[in-house]
Amino acid sequence: MSAPTTRPPEPTAPAAGAAAAHTAPKTGTNTAKRVAPQQLTGAQAVVRSLEELGVDTIFGIPGGAVLPVYDPLYDSQKLRHVLVRHEQGAGHAASGYAHATGKVGVMMATSGPGATNLVTPLADAQMDSIPVVAITGQVGRALIGTDAFQEADISGITMPITKHNFLVRNGDDIARVIAEAFHIASTGRPGAVLVDIPKDILQAQCTFAWPPQIDLPGYKPNTKPHSRQIREAARLIAAARKPVLYVGGGVIRGDATEELLDLAELTGIPVVTTLMARGAFPDSHPQNLGMPGMHGTVAAVAALQKSDLLIALGARFDDRVTGKLDSFAPDAKVIHVDIDPAEIGKNRNADVPIVGDVKLAITELTESLRKLGGTPKSNQDSWWEYLSGVRATYPLSYDPQHDGSLSPEYVIQQLGRIAGPDAIYVAA
Repeated sequence: MSAPTTRPPEPTAPAAGAAAAHTAPKTGTNTAKRVAPQQLTGAQAVVRSLEELGVDTIFGIPGGAVLPVYDPLYDSQKLRHVLVRHEQGAGHAASGYAHATGKVGVMMATSGPGATNLVTPLADAQMDSIPVVAITGQVGRALIGTDAFQEADISGITMPITKHNFLVRNGDDIARVIAEAFHIASTGRPGAVLVDIPKDILQAQCTFAWPPQIDLPGYKPNTKPHSRQIREAARLIAAARKPVLYVGGGVIRGDATEELLDLAELTGIPVVTTLMARGAFPDSHPQNLGMPGMHGTVAAVAALQKSDLLIALGARFDDRVTGKLDSFAPDAKVIHVDIDPAEIGKNRNADVPIVGDVKLAITELTESLRKLGGTPKSNQDSWWEYLSGVRATYPLSYDPQHDGSLSPEYVIQQLGRIAGPDAIYVAA
């Protein structure tokens, strides 16, 4: 999943390389109609940019440096502000909003301690590939670097935990920078982006026009998987006797759950889903072995350890899954599909690396397998016999409580039955 390297805070592109010009990204129901240049305050330009991007909800707390934004925000007919009790709550709420809606989550905080309280949710969103944008107020430009009241170098602080961040230095750049922030957060491997805006820029007049021209040299996520790698992956799958589909959160981020189901049912390959991929494949499906790793099922762990081919889809070979890398799935070849080239080969060498959008990759892999006649399911008879035996010997089960109390497993099971299959569950 392609995440550009962060640089010192500037309202410029995140990396060097070939230029890629874009118009403002669309989110929500944004129609991207053209707005002629007009004079607004920087704060008004922030609100107008968010409105044009189709944002409908912002989570935040007002404070001195960001306070100018709250006047036009209060007057907005399109934006709803959710007042939280702590900036960290705003960040996690924005992340949850992005999880549930598929849109970019937006959080807002003031300078200094307000901004630093966003560090944990920004790091969390970045690690979990959740698209969020943080807008923070900053002390006036003349005070930056003087250790002014509630000044913090939030761009520098968050550089290691965001996909990119910006320090706005000119009010005329507000629309472009915010549009670029949304584009970076929501494309390639989704992630966290921060936009830091000095208070004097928010209060001063600037020129606002929409849509802005986005120019991000070097930021061009590769979404198209290489056809030769797809063919090689299909060849390995067709020849495998003990394959496993190792599914990560990238399948959910990439909206590839239907394609995964099609691939799994075509091939008959067992499926294990990481914690971030829960829900990507039906729990009730007979091919679902559950979650792998130290908190997973015995069948899922056994499948990975005994496999001769791992088809990793949007997964990063996390230590909670692998344990000691040198003893993880020792006899397995690896097909690794991910939109972030940095993830491929990072923890486990890939025999067939495929960089690209996971939805496109699964679709093309399925088509290639159909041309080969799919994976003969008879190849896996002994494999499924072994896995079924493990699953029967070590099932997920719980015994009745001796004192008559309700076990946690029973409570969750009953809640699931009552809530139905469309309910959204959150792990705290």
